[in-house]
Amino acid sequence: MTNTHRSEPDRRSILRGAVIASGAAALGGALGAAGTASASARTADASASVEAVRPYLYWRGAWGARPASGSIRVLATPPRYIVIHHTATSNSTDYTLDHALRLSRSIQNFHMDTNGWIDTGQQLTISRGGHVMEGRDRTLESVGAGDHVVGAHVANYNGTCIGIENEGLYTNASPTRALTDSLVQTLAWLCGAYGLNPYSAILGHRDFNATACPGEVLYSMLPELRDGAARTMRAQGIAIAEREEPGGDGPTYPPVPENEPDHEFYHGPARGTEDLTR
Repeated sequence: MTNTHRSEPDRRSILRGAVIASGAAALGGALGAAGTASASARTADASASVEAVRPYLYWRGAWGARPASGSIRVLATPPRYIVIHHTATSNSTDYTLDHALRLSRSIQNFHMDTNGWIDTGQQLTISRGGHVMEGRDRTLESVGAGDHVVGAHVANYNGTCIGIENEGLYTNASPTRALTDSLVQTLAWLCGAYGLNPYSAILGHRDFNATACPGEVLYSMLPELRDGAARTMRAQGIAIAEREEPGGDGPTYPPVPENEPDHEFYHGPARGTEDLTR
């Protein structure tokens, strides 16, 4: 007679199976925890590397900034481009910190009192002595969070561009070594913080608006600045993002005007009809 009764597992088999199953679950949990810990460690390492390359920055309190006269707009998305400007001021030989801090105050006063803006237009300023200063309010905290403070420095593109004002007029003269060294470090920091590729992200004001800014000499240095930023990032172990092709918010490369207004702090269009902030 055929026995159709299936044998049930004995207690020893059940216990052995439970041990194996619990061991597998524990191993899976351990592997999952290890994976999470490893990912967290990589993120922490990347953040530490970006922080290590950040230049010494003088925040607004250091240079005696006035409070913004209106609400500062912060976008929860990073900028796509870093725009290089010159201040169109004299090529000062005063490389002291005191001079740099006075420069920041002068720029803010001009932007607020003459242009009628709510605050300094650009996010960062670098003096000819190589001192790096916060410009528009909330810039430093926003870079750290991967956000973008909307400024007033490149007409119709302020929502996607972060701007660096470099002290001087570079139509014929060259910037100081101290300035360019600080600029390279600042560019590497911003590219690392925002996950940007230096070769597609670093552009001049004239790439977006009809202006000579940042001057023929400084503009011609952009390839060198991109290379320097990339080298600095690699040296610190900061991953370089893939190049991005320009989209609808990208540079249009308009012709450089022949007779641009020539006065202190003017370096081309800074606000346009598509800009919601000033």
